[in-house]
Amino acid sequence: MYRLNVKKFGFALGLTGALIYLGCMIVMATAGQEGTIIFFNSLLHGLDTSNIIRMDVPLLEAFFGIVQTFILGWLIGACIAAFYNAQIKRG
Repeated sequence: MYRLNVKKFGFALGLTGALIYLGCMIVMATAGQEGTIIFFNSLLHGLDTSNIIRMDVPLLEAFFGIVQTFILGWLIGACIAAFYNAQIKRG
């Protein structure tokens, strides 16, 4: 069986998470509050996000958010790859 590269898989998942975060930032910057609420309500199967959407996110907070998302994604991806590799029969 094929073994996954733990670092590369972690990086790929971290980068994917950061891109999703960046996409969220773009939606918020271009759609305005009402458009953002409509977008996330439809994305989350009708869950009402109007009370939790905060449009005045400081730039530094957004930067730390994207960095944290990347780090968590990397760690989760590395764990998935390591657990997958551990299950492969050797021999």
